This record gives sequence, structure tokens and C-alpha cells, in this order.
Amino acid sequence: MRGGDCMTKMALIEKLSAKLGISKRETDKYISTFVEIVTEELKQGNKVAVTGFGTFSVSDRKEREGVNPQNPKQRITIPAMKLPKFTAGKTLKDKLRAI
Repeated sequence: MRGGDCMTKMALIEKLSAKLGISKRETDKYISTFVEIVTEELKQGNKVAVTGFGTFSVSDRKEREGVNPQNPKQRITIPAMKLPKFTAGKTLKDKLRAI
């Protein structure tokens, strides 16, 4: 992969499986379980901090006024919502700065 390319879940499974010497099926199970646990914690309003990597949290976006893209003269109200947020940790930031 190069700079702007995106690693897919399948590519991540292949790399992780090869590095750990475990099956792709088992690796997929671990990744899916990790995502499930993080999602459950965020739904409960908790943060998930992975030391050296970063913190997953939920941010609240307030209700705001917007414009209907199909009819620019029409104003619409965009409802308040919760959004997932990721903040990179110091170790990850430092490793990327060194590139």
C-alpha cells in the first residue's frame, strides 16, 4: 500500500494473521469482537483508551440549521446526534511524525 491507499478489513486480517501465525478465521473473530466491545462501550457513554494508540469516544453534535441540497432556498433543521470520535495517542503521533 502507498500513501493514500486504504487498508480493508480483509487486508488487515491477512497481515495480522501472518504476523501472529493464527488462522484468518480466528483473526477475523478477534477483530470483530474488538469492534463489538468498543461499540458497546461507546453506546454506554464510556471511552475506550488503548495506551500508545488512541482513545475512542462519543461526541455530541448539536441541532443546527442547514440547506436542502435539492432546493438551496429551503432551510432545514439537522437534528442533534452522537458521533464516534478517535483521538490518536502520543506514541502513534510520534511514530507518524518520524516518517
